[in-house]
Amino acid sequence: MNEILEDYPAAQDQISGLTFGLVLVGPDLTIRSVNPAAESLIGKSSRRLLGEDLLEVLDFGEEGIADRLRSGDAQLIARGLSLQVKDKRVSVNLTISTMQSHPGWRVVTLSDSGQGERFGDEDRRASLRGPAVLAHEIKNPLAAIRGAAQLLSRKLEEKDRDLTNLIADQVDRIAQLIDRMQRLGREKAEPVGPLNLHEAIHRAIDTVKAASKGEFYLREEFDPSLPNVIANEGALVQVLINLISNARDACAGRTQPQVIVRTRFVSGLVMNVIRLGRPVKLPIEIQISDNGPGIDPAVQEHIFEPFVSSKPNGQGLGLALVQKLVRDMDGRISHERDDANGWTHFRVHLPMAK
Repeated sequence: MNEILEDYPAAQDQISGLTFGLVLVGPDLTIRSVNPAAESLIGKSSRRLLGEDLLEVLDFGEEGIADRLRSGDAQLIARGLSLQVKDKRVSVNLTISTMQSHPGWRVVTLSDSGQGERFGDEDRRASLRGPAVLAHEIKNPLAAIRGAAQLLSRKLEEKDRDLTNLIADQVDRIAQLIDRMQRLGREKAEPVGPLNLHEAIHRAIDTVKAASKGEFYLREEFDPSLPNVIANEGALVQVLINLISNARDACAGRTQPQVIVRTRFVSGLVMNVIRLGRPVKLPIEIQISDNGPGIDPAVQEHIFEPFVSSKPNGQGLGLALVQKLVRDMDGRISHERDDANGWTHFRVHLPMAK
């Protein structure tokens, strides 16, 4: 029994291992303790947060919440709350709990409620299975239509083949769309292993630049000390190609279009992976930013869902596929709009190779 107690994690170790942010607030609303997940969400270290007024660090946007905190004895549970943290706005789930043993003290918990994580893995896979099955059934008649167009084309003179060529081209376009739908609904994840993050990023950048018709300014800000990540190289390169291409297109209308690709190490970010049945640390961050006008606010909350797009001719499968590939690598992707400075950020967080 004594051996078991000796191995039992201390309370501070348990708090540090939580996947959501936990902030201990004193009676005067100053921050007395934070765990690593709270540091990551707020974007400041505990050294800088301790002693700060909670309402100065976090802008809840609603006077009712600030009043409850000031009252000292009110408890609260809020979901999908829009919270201003530094220069960014995030959607969080919030709880405020009182401590009967210490009147006036509060425990505040914060967890990210947005960025496409609202559905469980099983629910998401079920929602994508239908389009994948439908895509499979459409492919056979498409092949027959293309074959018939080719047969007709052989019997026509060159000047009369425009219509059959149009049919073949449109069939090929639909077939490409169906391939993406099938890939989106594929349940088996690609195998993962250690790989050099910056090599994958350079492959993606070179591919996007080669396919771009015009010039665009792309800046790299890399942390060369980062260790290898756990990922699938082909899937990661595809994710980066999609995100960098989207960033390039988003700022194309600007006088000085800019795309920035950054890498850095972040501590405290953890995601519960239902498939693995355990939390996974995600300390490696890739950020793709552009100075375009941003995503239409009407679809911002749904950009990772299939068939949702803010582009005039968008199919709405690119970001849904990106999220699937990232999740298959036990990673996480999020989106943030910084209206104050005119930047759109997409962040991919991946596990680190041991």
